Amino acid sequence: MEEDLKKKATLTLGGAVRLPEGYQIPVRVSHSTAGPGAGKDSFAFSFGKYRVKKAISYTGGEFELHVRDDGSMFLTHGGEPFIDDIKIEPVVRHCPQQAFFNLDPRCMFHCAYCGSPLLDMNEDKHLSTGRIMEMLEESVTFFDVKAVSFTSGVVGSIDGTVDRMVDVVKAVRSKYPDMPIGVEPYVDSAEQIKALKDAGADEIKINVETPRADIFSRVCPDLDLKGVYERLGEAVEIFGRGNVISNIIYGLGETDEDLAQAMDRLCSMGVIPGLRALRVTDINRESLTSAIGKPEPVSEERAIRLAGLQKDAMLRHGFERMSSHTMCMECGCCDLVPFKDL
Repeated sequence: MEEDLKKKATLTLGGAVRLPEGYQIPVRVSHSTAGPGAGKDSFAFSFGKYRVKKAISYTGGEFELHVRDDGSMFLTHGGEPFIDDIKIEPVVRHCPQQAFFNLDPRCMFHCAYCGSPLLDMNEDKHLSTGRIMEMLEESVTFFDVKAVSFTSGVVGSIDGTVDRMVDVVKAVRSKYPDMPIGVEPYVDSAEQIKALKDAGADEIKINVETPRADIFSRVCPDLDLKGVYERLGEAVEIFGRGNVISNIIYGLGETDEDLAQAMDRLCSMGVIPGLRALRVTDINRESLTSAIGKPEPVSEERAIRLAGLQKDAMLRHGFERMSSHTMCMECGCCDLVPFKDL
């Protein structure tokens, strides 16, 4: 089991999967406009209890997919045996078993690690509420959809972006009254948080991004870390303990102790900390280097060690299971998730 956990860490931190020449993934290929895979085609697969989503390529990759005559599949890593048996998992919208929509990849903020606003604007899918409902209805018809989630860049104004998210959450809640709904907005008031809850959202993610204020000021120069913590406190009051999540990106120059302290603080507030290793891509490399210098690669050992600290912090504050059922914690493809992977 420990060896498989290390293999998941290697996959989440590593590069693309090279497909055999002419091979077509037998399910719809995902093309993300948010998250670690923004701007790339990808597929999801599982091995044992672990689930991963990886970018795909026909011209090169750190990993290689092989298909046997009987249709079974395995992976090599740099040409060496790696995982003997994988199973492709259909992606509903961005995630397996979940319809996760990015309302708009554009953003008026300039966070150094975020690739979404740096994409070609042809990536903007112009997802109106009506179009989202059409896509969701199609997804529910053909897939086992366990949750619906929304994220968005901030376009025009924070209020306007939240209003757009409120509108689509109301539509989903009306059509699917029992569907878990998660939202990942940028908010700057308790009123916006309450509006999302009143619209029908079950869980909310408000991201602190990094445990250190000095790093935050460089990688998110337009945002206010103190304000993020204030909003998190308000969100716990409105959504309830365990229904609020906050991502922390590591690999930006922080220490393990910085992360442990931040996770302890979040858990003590009733917030589930989400850990995500920094992914450096051709899209965000220049902005990251300008903000923090050349990032140090994250090792598998550090990823596993930090996931252990994450689980310890949660247990210490009474989180004995993963209470989140939407967004990244439910998906589990891109990170090591406590109570799922370890």
